[in-house]
Amino acid sequence: MLYHLFQWLSQSYDIPGQRLFTYLSSRAMMASVAAMLIAFFAGRGIIRYLQRKQIGETIRNLGLEGQMQKKGTPTMGGVIIIISVVIPVLLFCDLSNIYTQLLLLTTLWCGGIGFADDYIKVFKHDKEGMSPRGKLLLQIALGFIIGLTVCFNDDIVVREKVKVTDGTEYVNTDGEKDVNSEVVVNNETWKDMDVVKSTKTTIPFVKTHEFDYKWLSPFKGVMGWYFKWAVYVLMIVVVITACSNGTNLTDGMDGLSAGSSAIVGIVIGVLGWLSGNALNANYLNIMYIPGTGEIAVFMSAFVGALLGFLWYNSYPAQVFMGDTGSLTIGGIIGVSAILVRKELLLPLLCGIFLVESLSVLIQTSYFKYTKHKYGRGRRFFKMSPLHHHYQRDMADWDVSKLGPLPVLRRPEHAIPEPKIVSRFWLVGIVCAVAALAILKIR
Repeated sequence: MLYHLFQWLSQSYDIPGQRLFTYLSSRAMMASVAAMLIAFFAGRGIIRYLQRKQIGETIRNLGLEGQMQKKGTPTMGGVIIIISVVIPVLLFCDLSNIYTQLLLLTTLWCGGIGFADDYIKVFKHDKEGMSPRGKLLLQIALGFIIGLTVCFNDDIVVREKVKVTDGTEYVNTDGEKDVNSEVVVNNETWKDMDVVKSTKTTIPFVKTHEFDYKWLSPFKGVMGWYFKWAVYVLMIVVVITACSNGTNLTDGMDGLSAGSSAIVGIVIGVLGWLSGNALNANYLNIMYIPGTGEIAVFMSAFVGALLGFLWYNSYPAQVFMGDTGSLTIGGIIGVSAILVRKELLLPLLCGIFLVESLSVLIQTSYFKYTKHKYGRGRRFFKMSPLHHHYQRDMADWDVSKLGPLPVLRRPEHAIPEPKIVSRFWLVGIVCAVAALAILKIR
């Protein structure tokens, strides 16, 4: 709103400093600081309210170190994250930008799913919460909304380079749609690019860093057009669903999900900034996607909200985010990666979430396989998701209740929770740096 207000004022008045609200860098910094302050001050009041209403976490005794001390800690703290994201976005983002609109929709949609799930658990005293099928259907519905918008909205385009007569490739700096325009920068002629509705995305280790979903189509012509967009939309649905559930699995230790997600958010914000600037995109030889600079402002608010939430969620946690927060975080990460055409980098960028999800899949599959083969299920990890594996001490392993010793037993002794979280953060930083560095590896 402030962005639009100062855009309107600039047409009639010359107010000192008003141009700050038109610069991406200034708005990104202001959004981040505002989000942190809102999370800090609003978080205190929300936590007190949750305590008065006795909205606490129900804990099952799984034999993990420090687990039972968490009993009664307020949950549904994801409301803090949602408020701290939405308010700065409304203040500092360009609300007419389609990318801002889609990310706001994602925040409220996924937050609504998580809030409904937590509400059923806490107020209806139903430990199962919303049915897994219901949550999955709502996540798939969001995926189709995002996918169809990407497919049909005229504002979601990429710009492809045009070759001039001497064979040199040029790009434009003004972001206008006039394909005949030229501009001189540093004594060089820059020529505009073609505006294209494209199913291209970024893929590592190849010269152009681009992969087109139409290459998967066995058809040509009209059928090929429909097929490539159908594949792309389905891919979007899978990414959003996987990210949303992956972050949910990671939310099991104080500060783990919030800290890991903040690292991912920083990288996606940087990628949005670079992709939305013609000169930077040309220098790095990555896609130029007009308008994605607003994603950088949104992700600044997102990261600021997570850092502010960490003030209360770091060990020992004063509040848990619940599904309200974890589903929202996953949805934002998935959708933002899709919009900057970097969804195929997510397995590396979100390495923590991927490994956590795989650990659950491996544990479940191995247990079912050994139960079918031996009559009693055996475990691959001491416990899943993976972060709990490091939290369990082998000295406490009860064969009569838990079955034979797990395949992976190291470390033998439990590692303190803060150390596990810190190490996961470090691994997340390595994954983030690798995802950025990979843009220059061809």
